[in-house]
Amino acid sequence: MTTQDTPTRSADLTATVAALDTGATTSVDLTRAALDRIDASRTTLNAFRVVRDTAATTEAADADRRRAAGEHLPLLGVPIAVKDDTDVAGESTAFGCPGDFRPRTEDAEIVRRLREAGAVIVGKTHSPELGQWPLTGSSTFGHTRNPWSREHTPGGSSGGAAAAVAAGLVPAAVGSDGAGSVRIPSAWTNLVGIKPQRGRVSTWPEPEAFYGLTTHGPLARTVADAALLLDVISGNHPGDLHRCTPTRISDAVGRDPGRLTVALSLKAPFTATPHPLDPQVRSRVVALAATLRDLGHRVVLADPDYGFAFGLDFLPRSLAGIDDWLRRLPDPTLADARTRSNARTGRLLHGLPLRAARAAEPYLRRRVGRIFETVDVVLAPTTATPPPPVDAIDGIGGWATDKVITATCPYAWPWNVLGWPGVNVPAGFTDGGLPVGAQLLGHTESEPLLVALASQLESVLRWHEQTPERWW
Repeated sequence: MTTQDTPTRSADLTATVAALDTGATTSVDLTRAALDRIDASRTTLNAFRVVRDTAATTEAADADRRRAAGEHLPLLGVPIAVKDDTDVAGESTAFGCPGDFRPRTEDAEIVRRLREAGAVIVGKTHSPELGQWPLTGSSTFGHTRNPWSREHTPGGSSGGAAAAVAAGLVPAAVGSDGAGSVRIPSAWTNLVGIKPQRGRVSTWPEPEAFYGLTTHGPLARTVADAALLLDVISGNHPGDLHRCTPTRISDAVGRDPGRLTVALSLKAPFTATPHPLDPQVRSRVVALAATLRDLGHRVVLADPDYGFAFGLDFLPRSLAGIDDWLRRLPDPTLADARTRSNARTGRLLHGLPLRAARAAEPYLRRRVGRIFETVDVVLAPTTATPPPPVDAIDGIGGWATDKVITATCPYAWPWNVLGWPGVNVPAGFTDGGLPVGAQLLGHTESEPLLVALASQLESVLRWHEQTPERWW
């Protein structure tokens, strides 16, 4: 690894904005450089499904004209990538699936907000089919690879976004998190990833995504970058089912969080196929807890009370969501056999099981929320293992795939059920040089507290100074 950016990498998001503000560069130059990096990485990282060469260059030239005319916007002229579950007008939304998809006629609300802030959308990043797996790859587009080790996955389902940001193809990207899909790839690529409070970011044109499990969130190299991007995409559309109190999250960057009580929770929530926490992941998360103590915080060993049946609230919502999405595909028979099997199960769970799952949410929030009567934040591993090989789920059946998923990623999904915010922070590297992460988990609308604490950790650990040596 290297401790400084090379000329082949984009600058961080806030540095990019500053360079544009001072006239040190132009949007056209930044966008052309990003498009060149994306093109050079196609055979090595395979992060993008859609690259908007002509459209992005045109948007960049327009941004330069607007800047020259004195216009000021938060991201005016900055190249940004979005995940391929997000509609961009004029482009198709395949969400990792095969088929002949028609171009969308309108932007998703988060893309509208990115454009309103002046961002240049350079492309759409790869996702596994319907965001189901924590590895990004398929028979349709091959494997997306980790910039830290091309033999390993960057994670999923926002794996393309994570690979693009970690490799420095773009300054930052927007992903989505339905069971850890922003936090997991951030952990495995040395990034900061924020899953915001449900309702913080609009899911429109969906009133809610995957029955309230999924929300959009930023992936970036620094806390300040992630908070800035979250502020840009935050807000609601009139049709949204969920809303929360408007808050400027970036104001918490650099703020003293005060002396907190932090629960170190290493016990995984219940899964049908339990697997031990990898010793190296454990040691890195424990070391992060020691850093928190050094910063003056009180760290105690404590676990949220998830209960045996917590997963019964997750499965009907996730599998029914897969069934909904499969029905929209141009040709559902082209989908992976595991996708079609999950959709069939989801079809059975529509109705009473799904209604029961939604009705149980207040009880689950009260039960898990009791931990916040004595602590301010929960610190937990983001994943149970370092990133697995890119082909870890290739050519295996549904049950075998589920065993891989629960062995590697049992920690992130409960906060999707609860709808509460969580922030992945880099926790270091394995002896083999693979990144791992830890998640700071909070109660309702606690993003400012989590961001302040993450920013404090970053000021000591300086994880953004560590970048992959080569991705090309």
